[in-house]
Amino acid sequence: MILGISFVAEILAALVPVPIPASIYGLVIMLLALIFKLIKVSQIRETVSFFMQIMPVIFIPAGAAIIIAGDALRQHLFAIIAITAVSTVVVIGASGAVTQIFYKIALARVKRRLYAAAHEQDGVNTKGVDAKLEREILSGDDKK
Repeated sequence: MILGISFVAEILAALVPVPIPASIYGLVIMLLALIFKLIKVSQIRETVSFFMQIMPVIFIPAGAAIIIAGDALRQHLFAIIAITAVSTVVVIGASGAVTQIFYKIALARVKRRLYAAAHEQDGVNTKGVDAKLEREILSGDDKK
């Protein structure tokens, strides 16, 4: 299964005129296959377990390359540190913003359900309240 996905990924990397490595295509294909249940986790568990066990060995060539390229890295040390710091701040900020958006959406859904459940017994028509309540929560006007 994994070999077939790797083969398809290699073909995609050769055909698509975008500089994306075949390994990235393979990861995306595998993720989509798992999401859409085209393959089961049980089908790849043993192979994945093996790769997880040998993963530290895979990083040895990268570590050796860093040692060999030490002089070049020292020349650009400030730029590397600056880029790393800025990208870290951007990723943390983006993650926080996305988390807040999803939290507000989840909160709106919970409040809608609670509101509907509370008024369902009273016979109150809650139609149209959902959209209004969600807009209110997403806009930040919700102070409760």
